[in-house]
Amino acid sequence: MSTKTGFFGRLGLGAHRGRWWVIAVTGLFAVLSVFWGLGVFQDVSDSGFEDPGAESSRAMDLIEDELGHADVDIIAVFRSDEIKVDNPTFAQAVQRISDDLPEDVVADHDVYLDEELTDIERGMLVSEDMHATYIPITLTGQSHQERLGQYGEVAAALEAGPLETHLGGPIAVEHELSETAESDIVRAEMFTLPVLLLLLVLIFGGLVAGLMPLAVGGLAILGSLTVLRALTHVTEVSVFAINVATLLGLGLAIDYGLFMVSRFREELNKGRAVREAVGRTVDTAGRTVAFSGVTVGIAFAGLLFFPQPILQSIGWGGIAVVAFDLVAALVFLPALLSVVGHRIDRMKLPLPRRTITGTLDENAGTWARLARTVMRGPAVSLVAVACVLVAFGSGLASTDLGTTDQRYLPADAHSRIATETMGKDFPAGQVGRLHVAVTGGSTEKDLDEYVERLEALPGAALVTVERTGDGIAHIEVGYQGATDSPEVQALVEDVRAESPPEGAEEALVGGVAAMQLDNLDAIVDNAPTTIAFIIVSTLILLFLAFGSLVLPIKAVLMGALSLSASLGVVIWGFQEGHFSALLGFDAVGTIDPTYLVLVTIVAFGLAMDYELFLLSRVREEYLRSGDNTASVALGLQRTGRIITSAALLLGVVLLAMGTSGLLFLKIIGVGLAIAVLVDATLVRAIMVPATMRLLGAWNWWLPRPLRWLHDRVGISEGGDDEPTRSDAEHTSQKVPAGV
Repeated sequence: MSTKTGFFGRLGLGAHRGRWWVIAVTGLFAVLSVFWGLGVFQDVSDSGFEDPGAESSRAMDLIEDELGHADVDIIAVFRSDEIKVDNPTFAQAVQRISDDLPEDVVADHDVYLDEELTDIERGMLVSEDMHATYIPITLTGQSHQERLGQYGEVAAALEAGPLETHLGGPIAVEHELSETAESDIVRAEMFTLPVLLLLLVLIFGGLVAGLMPLAVGGLAILGSLTVLRALTHVTEVSVFAINVATLLGLGLAIDYGLFMVSRFREELNKGRAVREAVGRTVDTAGRTVAFSGVTVGIAFAGLLFFPQPILQSIGWGGIAVVAFDLVAALVFLPALLSVVGHRIDRMKLPLPRRTITGTLDENAGTWARLARTVMRGPAVSLVAVACVLVAFGSGLASTDLGTTDQRYLPADAHSRIATETMGKDFPAGQVGRLHVAVTGGSTEKDLDEYVERLEALPGAALVTVERTGDGIAHIEVGYQGATDSPEVQALVEDVRAESPPEGAEEALVGGVAAMQLDNLDAIVDNAPTTIAFIIVSTLILLFLAFGSLVLPIKAVLMGALSLSASLGVVIWGFQEGHFSALLGFDAVGTIDPTYLVLVTIVAFGLAMDYELFLLSRVREEYLRSGDNTASVALGLQRTGRIITSAALLLGVVLLAMGTSGLLFLKIIGVGLAIAVLVDATLVRAIMVPATMRLLGAWNWWLPRPLRWLHDRVGISEGGDDEPTRSDAEHTSQKVPAGV
């Protein structure tokens, strides 16, 4: 073993020396996390899908600031299949509800029994079959978040006794989305932890070794919740960030623990003392884990370029959680391994097969044989897999973007039933509204002329001047159909294209349909910057990891091809509904681009994560032998089962997210699981060996001026007892002639 110890080696030795202190501090942190971190659900936001700087947001803010909040927040639907609304029992139940609504929370509401209503207004509140009515409710909260907080008190007052009650409207939908997300994350973690323990025990062939990564994973859950709660004090954190960040944090922590424990057992099998094995593990696998974590962190950082709070909060939460995972894997786990030592192989299972560590035969191993088979016909293998991926990716051509609403809830969700009942049973239930804020000195005549122009637009159902104030007018434009339908989106663009009324300064268009269009524009506008940042940062990181300019470019291109295939399957399965019978959901027919962004960015980070683990080991063998083909075979043999096991464990976590009752969590969880499956099989096992065989010595090409930089900050996943030639020596000797 080389006597020179780098930063990571010293970190591992330091963790060994202070192992009891590290474990004690970790225990105190875990206790703090249980009592403080679990309170994160009280501090997170239930909203965050809209772009706060978009025209739609500015329109709604302007209307509320100048004229006050007057939109409907909750729709309470009451139904009875036995009696009609004119039955005294039905009427008394509804009247009691109306009288008991808390005045300090409810600003306004209408009930069909109110004698001040016109016959038309009263008729709009009663279903066509006369067996149902609804009460539209406006809350007193000054902000959207305040109104979300008032929902519980109002919901408790809306119990209608003998009547079937369902609560809908924007506040009810967001509340139910939040509540379902919170309960689903607890259920998913309760399901995944025992399954992960069973798999880890089978993978390592023993209970003690299997518990090590799970300890890191359990710590990651507590740490994730604590970090996210701390973030709520400096920025808005969406409740949905908890689902994504904590479950991914759990999966990554176990993956990192798997690689670290595997390397530790390998070092012990070489006859090293526990102290040396810990130092060597952190100096090799730990260094690669650190670079891999930075890769995933870069992917999450790409979400910060988008203006939507939900994406930004997931980005900040992901960065913080990955950072915590790295501390747990590089400090806590080495200390734990130092205490366990050789006892890590105790409580073995009498399994007939080998585990993922031990002495490897590069010629006889299954993964090595696979690599050599692929490399005997690399062009055929590469073209065949590329054709499969392109075929999968063809599903992207049918992408139809939409918005998140009650359709993303389970079919039995109260707010979904209420919303769908409104559209089906009530005459005006399917009428949506655009809200136009007109500022300036327009006269009543000017506004009337503007209203006439808006009424003439295709798709406009009813246009009215709702409220006026000092220098502002609130105009509503009614429409029929789903907010993300092409006809409604065209109406938004037509209203915005109309010139403001005479004397007006501007006319801003808001409403759910306008918000959807603005969100799509924000994603499209910011995507190039995000993609450029992630690609450039990843290329730099992979250059530092591999000491090559060719391998980073190849990795990014293959990652993009793999990602397009995964997204194509997501579109085919969720938007087109081919997964609906298997996963239990109703196909919406569109897909929210927010979730495509999440799957794209996180999946790309995970793809580069596995790329680092594989090629770092290949590079180690290449630096030792100088034989490109043998290095690929042995590198895949040493990492193939580990990467497959890591992908399996992460897949379990992601599929647990996919069992959620919320459609968007199914999309994220299953979409990422598909991406991990494609990347860990077709890409790592076939495309990587094939391309590396075709490129040959070009894999390791690096211009001489850049060698000094890599020699100082690059990483290497190896270094046995025998000294190896330097990176510069190999790259200078092995590149093709003339380079």
